[in-house]
Amino acid sequence: MASNLVLGSTGLVGSNILATLLTDSSISAVHTISRRAPKSTGPTLHATIEADTTQWAAKLAGIKPTPSTAFSGLGTTRAQAGGIANQWKIDHDLNVELARAAKEAGVRSFVFISSTGSDGLLANWLPYSKMKKGVEQTVKELDFETAIIVRPAIIMGDREVPHQGGPFLIGATRALGRWFGLGVQDRLGQEADVIARAAVHAAKIAAEGKAPSKYWILESSEIVRLGRTEWKD
Repeated sequence: MASNLVLGSTGLVGSNILATLLTDSSISAVHTISRRAPKSTGPTLHATIEADTTQWAAKLAGIKPTPSTAFSGLGTTRAQAGGIANQWKIDHDLNVELARAAKEAGVRSFVFISSTGSDGLLANWLPYSKMKKGVEQTVKELDFETAIIVRPAIIMGDREVPHQGGPFLIGATRALGRWFGLGVQDRLGQEADVIARAAVHAAKIAAEGKAPSKYWILESSEIVRLGRTEWKD
């Protein structure tokens, strides 16, 4: 975990991963590649700003020394992308390209923020699940020393551009948590900062050689455990 790369560092979960890494004194360097500057700053941040995403794989290959761990929270929405085809280019194609570039560069661990249901009964039919499932399969096939797949349910937090229906779902999930207990909320959705901390915590466990498996999947309960219950600042 001495050197890390965060892709999607300006998004909701990615920005929280970046902020978490930048506050960790044991980490010597945090690299980002993004179309605009990340909001978080710090002495260990090395930000590459590149508007042309076709150049990102080459930028990744040029990072020296090679990051030991890469995190990808890269993604967009159908509305922001201008349709499913354009969303697929980012959520699937760009993630796959960058995962392959990371492997070729010598990155040891790859952490991908996926979604619940990516291996469910409808995963081959729902476009969003198909995108996530495709990336997951590629990451597994690339055979990193450790691959960590994080599958949150509803991602709760303040987005710069709210998802269609997102504020309602988040409000309803939090209301259910107040009425019936935090355990109910935890099964339906997780806060973005908790998801980010779970991703970082899991990566640290992997760096210590203590991951429970080479291909480690974090579902909702494990996200909460690693990102909140067992998290230590």
